[in-house]
Amino acid sequence: MTTLSAGILLFLIMDPLGNIPFFLSLLKHVPPKRRRVVMIRELLIALGVLLGFLIGGQHILKVLQLKQESISIAGGIVLFLIGIRMVFPPPEGGIFGKPGEGEPFIVPMAIPGVAGPSAMAALLLLTNTSPGRTADWAIALLLAWLATSVILLSSTYLFRWLGESVLTALERVMGMLLIALSVQMFMGGVAAFLHMQI
Repeated sequence: MTTLSAGILLFLIMDPLGNIPFFLSLLKHVPPKRRRVVMIRELLIALGVLLGFLIGGQHILKVLQLKQESISIAGGIVLFLIGIRMVFPPPEGGIFGKPGEGEPFIVPMAIPGVAGPSAMAALLLLTNTSPGRTADWAIALLLAWLATSVILLSSTYLFRWLGESVLTALERVMGMLLIALSVQMFMGGVAAFLHMQI
């Protein structure tokens, strides 16, 4: 996988367009002057968590004695479930459930809003597949995070300009792409496992 394709994968997983209504609903009780500050803080926390997971992911795999095939299959399943929830969101609103009140801190904006389990699983898969390319994966993560940050920081304007129906349609398309990627990841893990057993 190239650095660009890894960045696109992480961008799709972070789902900034789908998170716009979710983030706006979380910030509606926050004073307008504080909203941008809160959003920047949460995005930086999410980046720190994901970078920590990228760097420490190999150690987690060694401690748990997990193989690449199992990570690939598990990552495919997680991405598939996230993609399904993007295409068919639950009635309580958003792919992460009903938002709470007050100023959000870490949960649910940073985790799992941006740094969700699917992004962590994808980073584990990338580092386990090519452990010597950590710098490439870090660049891919930074590019995906930067694109996500720009979209989410412009969420108010995008929501007014595009409207909820267009954002919903874009989220559905991103969900379908994510489902296709998850199936490919799952099949790759199964094929590697079967090849290993022969």
